[in-house]
Amino acid sequence: MIPAQKTSSGSSQSPRSQSSQQPYLSVSVTDPVKLGNGVQAYISYRVITKTNLPEYQGPEKIVIRRYSDFVWLHDRLFEKYKGIFVPPLPEKSAVEKFRFSTEFIETRRQALDIFVNRIASHHELQQSEDLKTFLQADEETMERLRSQETGIFRKKPADLLQIFKDVQSKVSDVVLGKEKPVEESNSEYEKLKHYIFELENHLAEAQKHAYRLVKRHRELGQSLSEFGKAAKLLGACEGDAIGKAFSELGSKSEILSVKLQKEAHQILMNFEEPLKDYVRAVQSIKATIAERANAFRHHCELAETIKLKEINLDKLMRTRSDKVGEAEIEYRELKAESEEATKRFETIVRLMNEEIMRFQEQKTMDLGTAFHEFAKGQARLSNNIADAWRSLLPKFESFSSG
Repeated sequence: MIPAQKTSSGSSQSPRSQSSQQPYLSVSVTDPVKLGNGVQAYISYRVITKTNLPEYQGPEKIVIRRYSDFVWLHDRLFEKYKGIFVPPLPEKSAVEKFRFSTEFIETRRQALDIFVNRIASHHELQQSEDLKTFLQADEETMERLRSQETGIFRKKPADLLQIFKDVQSKVSDVVLGKEKPVEESNSEYEKLKHYIFELENHLAEAQKHAYRLVKRHRELGQSLSEFGKAAKLLGACEGDAIGKAFSELGSKSEILSVKLQKEAHQILMNFEEPLKDYVRAVQSIKATIAERANAFRHHCELAETIKLKEINLDKLMRTRSDKVGEAEIEYRELKAESEEATKRFETIVRLMNEEIMRFQEQKTMDLGTAFHEFAKGQARLSNNIADAWRSLLPKFESFSSG
């Protein structure tokens, strides 16, 4: 495995801190720039790769990429690496007015940085030729590659999720003359599916309330800002000590407003976004489960077809038909295809077992960091609010009738 050194947000650190003898692959997604106008407008990013791997073009490479290039990389990996949980991409904004807001651009840049670094640090995905192309090819080459994508590479994971919804479907059992389900039936697989669905629900619920916390902090910050202005105007109308106290109340309110807005941004970037990222990650796992179900179905269908071919071949041999030779060739070809399908399914199962352990370890670390940062931020904000209001108490005690 080639280590891609990461910060807690997923971004790569400078390779200068690593031994020159140790293999490294470090990637950064930086400098988002809006290009074009109207519906043709898009954001480009500077993707910086630092590495000492001989298969790369040099120690540092800088390329310009747009969102559709990241989509190209994701879809290529998803199609080629069955059984591996390909990291999720941030979604597109469906609301035009948010597409190019500073906040949306930064959250997307951060998500894309995490996306490509997860690939670069994965022991199998980091070997991908498509990753090397993405990190090194010029813009014209990437545009040509995107435009050439046809067939299976046009298929999106969202479409494949439909397979997962259909895993309860049935196919004819041509030997027994009745239908039977083609879904896997083992306790570990059932436990995995149950865990993924439950995790998705709980993560989505947590992310929804994190969003509400961001909104609440912003609304309270805005209210304090407006109250602060009003209090300062009121202080200007009064004289002496009471006017000064009102003015100080206004100033403290405005300071707290800034702190609330800052904390709202921190919650968004370091708490809500990681939760949202893991909601997307679970959806990627569901797409891989759908691929597993599809592979199992294909494996079963071929196994049943072979049974039919065996019956037919036996019949031809007993009747000494002149079609025996042709039937034997068909049977051998089908058996080879069936063995390949079985091997493909077993590979997906093996990889998924490895991937789910890696996913759980990474999730524990990432969400633990996110909740720790959230708690620290809330504690810091609460102390700042308490200190600000407490400092005002002596100013107003002399005016209290009590």
